[in-house]
This record gives sequence, structure tokens and C-alpha cells, in this order.
Amino acid sequence: MSALLKPRDIHPSPLGETVIEDFIRDGAHLFDAPVDPAACARLLADIRATRDFGASPFLSEDAFDADPQDTGVDPKPGRNLLERFEDRLGFVEQAPHIVDAVTSLLGPGYEILDRKVVCGLAASSVPEWLRKRILGSPVSKLGAYVRPQYRDVTYFNGIDFHQDLIDDKARAAGFLTLYIYLHPVSRADAPLHLLEGSHTLGGSVFPHNLTRIGDKDWLYCNGWHGETVARQRILTGDAGSAAMWHACTLHGAQPDAADHGRISLRYLLASRHDGPTGMDVVNARLKGPLSMTAPRADVALDGSEAINRNTALET
Repeated sequence: MSALLKPRDIHPSPLGETVIEDFIRDGAHLFDAPVDPAACARLLADIRATRDFGASPFLSEDAFDADPQDTGVDPKPGRNLLERFEDRLGFVEQAPHIVDAVTSLLGPGYEILDRKVVCGLAASSVPEWLRKRILGSPVSKLGAYVRPQYRDVTYFNGIDFHQDLIDDKARAAGFLTLYIYLHPVSRADAPLHLLEGSHTLGGSVFPHNLTRIGDKDWLYCNGWHGETVARQRILTGDAGSAAMWHACTLHGAQPDAADHGRISLRYLLASRHDGPTGMDVVNARLKGPLSMTAPRADVALDGSEAINRNTALET
């Protein structure tokens, strides 16, 4: 795609122009208007009714050690809690401002690659034996440690800065992530941390080369693709708060310091459009690769953890 392509060449709406400009500059767009807070509250109540989000979903230490599993424990078709509520998701998927913004980047007729419930568990909900095992882990996804019937949700307890390219080495950075808070999220509720402008260096191997410089800035280096100073943005907000970001934008979350956990919706969306899109405009300005053949160095070939540290979010 030509680097000369401009936002006006794809005729976006006024909101769409803002979205494309935000993605070019920051690698993310934070929506001014929420999705329907009442619909969020209803869906949240139904999600919470499916299980105790305390310690009960977890296996015992003996049960885990008897059959440890490092792969195949994330939500998937046929084991995804949101499949129960597909007819209730129009407040997100058909919200005019969401559709307008996503269309500006992906073109009309974009597709949903994935949607799921994500739960940042309160530290008090994680069993003591498990807290010791995951201490310092850069990606504390907890699906391997919960009972099989509860693996229809992604659970985590803090996650280091990463790109969403980390989950799919076969897919180039033409997709985006849409995230919805179902309840108010304060700084104690494991809010997302975005590093604005980090996408400009393209894809890089996780864990990433980051150095804290001041209260809000990080020096981010991506080998011969260069370096940049990225501003940390902490995403707090009310129920219905929505944000979306580029596949190369670094983001993470600290462990939940509250006593109730954070429950959110996470979408991956991709283009089906044959013509140029706003994402093409964004990607034409990146200095680094749009895909990675080996996006992470923290896991071994068998899926077990090869690196046990989390430096970025502990600083």
C-alpha cells in the first residue's frame, strides 16, 4: 500500500477521520461516548451468575500437578461464555459510533475474529499455592489452573506490556482489538495500560525492550527498526467505556488490587474489504514489520514458561 495514501482517500466520516488520525499518532482510539451502561449492567449480572469469580473456579494444587496443561486452555468455539449471550451483544456490535469507527479502519463488512469475556481476578481470589507459582510471570493467564468447565473465560492476574500479534503469528497487523468495560474501572481494578505511539515500530518479540523514563514515559526499542518514547495511558472509566487499538500497540495490566475483579469484553476485528482502508493508511506509516514468525520468547516449544519475569508493570 502506498505511503502516499491519505485518510481522505477512503472518505471516512468525521468520527472516522478522528479515529484514523488517533491510530496514526497513538495506535489507539478511546471513545468519548460509552456503549449502553444499562445493557452492560444486565450482561455483567448474567455473567456473574454463571460462576463464583472467587477461588472456586481453580483446581487444587494436587489436581493441577496430576495433569498440567500449558496449551489449549483459552476460550474457543464451543467453549466460550459469550456464545450463550450472542443475541444480547447488539449494544456493542451494532452501536452506531462503534460501527462507524471500526468501519473507518477496516472498511464495510468487517468480521469478528474472536470475542470473549476477560476477567482480571482480584489477588485475593487466587489460591496461595498459585500466587507463588505465577509470581513475576510476564503473562499470568490462568486458564491452565481453572477447572475445565470454567475455561470459557480468559482469566489473568496482571500481564506485562505486549502486542496482540503475540497470539497469532500467522496473522499480519491488519486487525484491531476492541475492549469494553462492563462496570466502572478505577486504578485499583487492573485498568488497561496503553503505550501511545508504541505501534510505530511495528511488530517485535515479547518480552519487549522497555525502560521507564519518568512517571508516564517509556523508552521502547525494537532493534534496527529504531526506538521511540511512548506515553503510558491508564484506561479508567465508567461502565460502557470503550477503546480500540492497533495489533502492534503495547498494552498490559497490573494485578487487580480490588476485591471484586474486572470483567470486560474483548473483540478482535478484521477487514473483509477489497479496497484501501483506514488501517492501510495507518500501516503505511509504521517503521517495523506487520507480522512476526516468532512473536514471543517467553514460552518453550511445549508451551511451558521459558522466562519468569515481569519487569514493565512492576516498575
